[in-house]
Amino acid sequence: MSKLISLSPAAPWAELRVTEADWKAADPAVLGTLLAHMHLIRAFEETVVGLALDGLVHGPAHSSIGQEGGAAGALAMLTAADQVNGSHRGHHHFLSKSLAYLMPSGVDPRAALTQPVQALLQRTLAEILGLSQGFCHGRGGSMHLRWEEAGVTGTNAIVGGGVPLAAGSAWAQRHAGSDAVAVTFFGDGAVNIGSVLETMNLAAAWKLPLCFFIENNRYAVSTNVEEATAEPRLSARGLAFNIPSWKVDGMDVYAVHLTMQRALAHMRAGKGPVVIEADVYRYLHQNGGFPGSAFGYRSKEEEAAWRKRDPLDHLAARMQALGMITAAEVEALRARMQAAMQQAVDALTEADPAGKAGKKRIRPELWPDPGFRDVGLRGDLRELDGARCEEESSFQGALHERKFIDVIADTLDRRMAADERIVVLGEDVHRLKGGTNGATRGLKDKYPTRVLGTPISENAFAGLGGGMAMDGRFRPIVEFMYPDFLWVAADQVFNQIGKARHMFGGDSKMPLVLRSKVAMGTGYGSQHSMDPAGIFATSPGWRIVAPSTPFDYVGLMHAALQLEDPVLVIEHVDLYASSGLAPVDDFDYQTAFGKAAVRREGSALTVLTYLSMVRHSLEAVEQTGVDAEVIDLRWLDRASLDWETIGASIRKTNNVLIVEQGARGTSYGAWLADEIQRRFFDWLDQPIQRVTGGEASPSISKVLERAACARTEEVVEGLERVMREQGAPLRP
Repeated sequence: MSKLISLSPAAPWAELRVTEADWKAADPAVLGTLLAHMHLIRAFEETVVGLALDGLVHGPAHSSIGQEGGAAGALAMLTAADQVNGSHRGHHHFLSKSLAYLMPSGVDPRAALTQPVQALLQRTLAEILGLSQGFCHGRGGSMHLRWEEAGVTGTNAIVGGGVPLAAGSAWAQRHAGSDAVAVTFFGDGAVNIGSVLETMNLAAAWKLPLCFFIENNRYAVSTNVEEATAEPRLSARGLAFNIPSWKVDGMDVYAVHLTMQRALAHMRAGKGPVVIEADVYRYLHQNGGFPGSAFGYRSKEEEAAWRKRDPLDHLAARMQALGMITAAEVEALRARMQAAMQQAVDALTEADPAGKAGKKRIRPELWPDPGFRDVGLRGDLRELDGARCEEESSFQGALHERKFIDVIADTLDRRMAADERIVVLGEDVHRLKGGTNGATRGLKDKYPTRVLGTPISENAFAGLGGGMAMDGRFRPIVEFMYPDFLWVAADQVFNQIGKARHMFGGDSKMPLVLRSKVAMGTGYGSQHSMDPAGIFATSPGWRIVAPSTPFDYVGLMHAALQLEDPVLVIEHVDLYASSGLAPVDDFDYQTAFGKAAVRREGSALTVLTYLSMVRHSLEAVEQTGVDAEVIDLRWLDRASLDWETIGASIRKTNNVLIVEQGARGTSYGAWLADEIQRRFFDWLDQPIQRVTGGEASPSISKVLERAACARTEEVVEGLERVMREQGAPLRP
């Protein structure tokens, strides 16, 4: 008969409850600070809800009324160096961490607010109202709050989306030799999201000082926690990853504080991540000023029961019982916070001259200028000032015929040697003698702490790279083994990394390089063969470079690593084994920003192409005899394209053929053709022509794969079509 042996999790899991002895030993200054933090949050949130009901908040107002204990208990005693990010319901996280930054010695609940605290309230409210003086200049609103100096790295509207970024903050803290930690807040709705679980695994494997703080308010919008999971004790998630975990009553702010002190001791000692689950309750609906019972998913009896456990009243009663504060002083504290909020409202609003008596409007002069719309989407390129730029034709150093893949490895080696901020991470980059293609050859031996082999979890490690970049002390190179995997990490790639700089006001930076390779022709089929250029070109915030020669790879990668923006560096397996002239010992030049290369001059037709299709285009021109000008774009994104070179060629030839290899549906050329016809319509003698692969992604079959992608033969057909439709001979 089979024998069953009971197994136990390796990590401890416990619920912390405050005892009478704990209350008697409590530091009055700590309790007073916690009470002040909660009252500041409550007054702020009540004001926001009131403004929302008056129609002055454009967009959602996710209040945290009722949940103050979780934020204050966790954050009121953190240091300025500790970093925090949060969810769409993040006003309380932002305020508590910012208040701790402004008043690190604590807050006397009897004292008047200082001017910096008053400014905090006004600027935070201004952000929620979408005004210029807000922390993100009005772009972030209620759900995207960031104050780098205070250690708030950004609240996040994508459920669970900020969690991988927080892992990047935690990695940066540990690698910098600091004992500072990162705290990421999310709710019961995010617990079952892949990016959260992926990040738990990665943080545990790497022992990152990251606190996964679950605010279990029991409802993801209107779906209760028992409907969403068979294990509603959400801190149990940590046990699967060997993470010490605590469950605590979030309506008892002192219990949260004591739990956080234990968690901080664990993380600051270098023992890795923790999970804290705080049972809290939002008194209002997901968004707006009405309770959940108004929408039918909660009962009034349930809401009343939780109201009786109000965290502000609970702490005030305990402090009064201990003789630390009087009821009158508590009332005075609430009145001061309400008065401070009224002062903030008065600074941002005025009587509406066109409205009913008592109706207010936003002061018109406080709105952002519409011209600010795109400012800060990318950087201003000052980081490239004074760069030494080279072209193969002008290079004075030694050039030898070298394999493309060897030049990639040497380029990464040189950049890591020259800049200690650079970190390489991705699947198998530390194994197989340089990853799956040899691009990271030798790097792990030379830079053991800066070459990170990751789990197979693109969402987690892409976001971790984004968090590193936002931290400012490191410049990650994230490798996706194949571009198709970007869909697994699409939230981090597009919603987080691509949008962060603009979303948070344009003042922050995102110096991240994402490397990946086009693998058409290798037989890996539909899910390993895409060209990502078209997807990234239509996604805000990204720059794109596509080197077609070993010499250019050196300069383009160097430039990419200097930029303060996220840059996609696209490679191609067809180029890896090819050879070309490349430097032997000088890897310190850049390719001039936004400069295309004319690979062949001509007068009959402009061919615009990139990567391996440059060679195929040159072969096709040679075969057909068409006097085509072949331009290797090199920089592909909207803000970096060499419109000067493209325009000069079009004005000369009056014909355009865009050549790319990949599938029509994700085509780069579709976007480029539209942009060209808008800019150069008057110089075109016929519609822009294109060479692409098929509509379907490449298949495993060698024959079907060849039919699905473009090569020299398809470019020949394209050249002939252009000349035929113009009525011109192929050869002059």
